[in-house]
Amino acid sequence: MSAAEKWEFVTVEEYLAGELLSPIKHEYRDGIVYAMAGARNVHNAIAGNAFAQLHSQLRGHPCKPWNSDTKIRVRHLAGTRFYYPDLSVVCQPNPPGDTWQDAPVVILEVVSASTRRVDLGEKMDSYLTIPTLAVYLVAESSEAAVQVFRRSPDGDFRRELALSSDAVIDLPEIEARLALADLYEGVAFEAEGERD
Repeated sequence: MSAAEKWEFVTVEEYLAGELLSPIKHEYRDGIVYAMAGARNVHNAIAGNAFAQLHSQLRGHPCKPWNSDTKIRVRHLAGTRFYYPDLSVVCQPNPPGDTWQDAPVVILEVVSASTRRVDLGEKMDSYLTIPTLAVYLVAESSEAAVQVFRRSPDGDFRRELALSSDAVIDLPEIEARLALADLYEGVAFEAEGERD
């Protein structure tokens, strides 16, 4: 999709058909299509480590991790959105022919200075409306730190912080855990704002 097309209203059906043919990924927000930039190595290392941890723990489990090539569809009163989170865990997957998932239980985004506003703003607001979502994880790319937004029994999300390299994030919702030492294994941090 060209830059000229990105501001034209696009139906969900047109977006999904275009994504199948496009060499790059696009997010869809209520009729507008946005091209996604590629990620840096530090970002991909953290997301890859998270996927590896959860994939090994969830073998034989009904919940499965999905990487950043899997769209999440968010339906809300104003319309429909499709995002590509860095990682999602789904326990009730869509049919194999679909190119998206509707019912994530866990979503992880790796943030940097250039993505923080969207990941902790618009995306977070959208993700937290998904009825099945139990945990939204926001992993920093400039230090070993993760914000955990966990749904409480009353339905609200509570914020927890995992700040030390020996911290472990328990995920009883999917019978798994993420150790920060493993999440950030082999990661060489850049200073916040560097190369953004």
